[in-house]
Amino acid sequence: MALINVQRDNPDPFYRYKMERIQTKIEGKGNGIKTVVVNLSSVAQSLARPGSYLIKYFGFELGAQTNIDPADDRWIINGAHEASKLQELLDGFIKNFVLCKPCQNPETDVHINGGNITLDCKACGRITTVLPSLKLTGFILKNAPKKGKKDKAERKAARKAKQNGKNGDKENGSGGDDGSDQASPNGEDKNLDYASDDDALTRKIKAEAQSLEIKEVEVKDDDWAVDMSAEAVKARQEQLPGEFKTKLVLNGDDEEDEGEGGGNTVYDQLGTWIQEHAEETGGIDNVDDIAIYVQAKELGIEAKHRTIMVLVQTIFDENIVSQIPKHVGILKQMVTSERHEKALLGGTERLIGQLSKDHPELIGKVTTILHLYYNHDLVSEEVVTKWGSRASKKYVDLATSKKVRKAAEPFLTWLAEAEEESDEEESDDE
Repeated sequence: MALINVQRDNPDPFYRYKMERIQTKIEGKGNGIKTVVVNLSSVAQSLARPGSYLIKYFGFELGAQTNIDPADDRWIINGAHEASKLQELLDGFIKNFVLCKPCQNPETDVHINGGNITLDCKACGRITTVLPSLKLTGFILKNAPKKGKKDKAERKAARKAKQNGKNGDKENGSGGDDGSDQASPNGEDKNLDYASDDDALTRKIKAEAQSLEIKEVEVKDDDWAVDMSAEAVKARQEQLPGEFKTKLVLNGDDEEDEGEGGGNTVYDQLGTWIQEHAEETGGIDNVDDIAIYVQAKELGIEAKHRTIMVLVQTIFDENIVSQIPKHVGILKQMVTSERHEKALLGGTERLIGQLSKDHPELIGKVTTILHLYYNHDLVSEEVVTKWGSRASKKYVDLATSKKVRKAAEPFLTWLAEAEEESDEEESDDE
């Protein structure tokens, strides 16, 4: 998914603070029409602000009702509102509630002192006051979080912002890393104790990712606002083949629903359809993600976590690192719970286990794969940390599972140390 500058009018070609472009989906008719901001949580994380601040700001500016704490992550604004309009309004939010006024840097923390809201800039150290006349100021003051730990979204956003800053310094020539710390050919790092140095670890992770020349693929605003009406789905269905032959390896995901006994299940059908379309179109990278989603919906499994297992084993191959950004749209649409996240990690472990026999270098890319999943909000720190805590025979043989987790240690260590550092900063603030 193509990213845009947090400060959109900044012409600096090396500007390193990025966010997703606002995506919306208009639902309903007449008085019941509403706008769902599809990726509001992701945008809020990039700005290190709660999603409730953004949606309420939109509501104030548009004079529309909003929901400020949706359990299903469906952020709604009453009425029909174009994504481009919300993007313009977001610029105002960023200017007033994110950017440091002296240095225009978005690395700021919100603090509430008495009846004032201040922005503490981690870049220049200045503290500035948010205008009390702004409507959202009153909302923030009335809904101030209890003193204590930041929520997950804020911690992750702050971590990513800080990491971006460090990587930006390196790109501008001040990093000092000569690239000599390389993983061994079999993917097991020769010096895993280097993880005690957070800067070195971050540089090592990013250097590996950059060396693989990951291409950024734009997902248009309306790609996931596809028409899912019965007529539209039926029209698409007529173009889909109905012959299915092969069976994917799906055992080990603890789901006791249809297809557990094997045979030509709906999951096999989806996997075979993807494989056949890959052959017809000249490769898996040519199969349309929306067509895959529609096929899964037709089979009634678009919300099943086992479907994620099918996707991982069919839309990815030995080029998985460059393929992940291309498929972020469909994965974000379908990975909606911890169970889905576990299926994503399990399916990836299985895929690597299968492909590493002919492509042993894949083991060495585990850290990069996890980093991409995490940065695209496809896995949470809790799920990936638990997954990495012990090897398991659930998806691959125990020896392969141990090898995969050994390769994942740099990322897991970085995640743990970044969490500890965040906790220390919060303690200092108190």
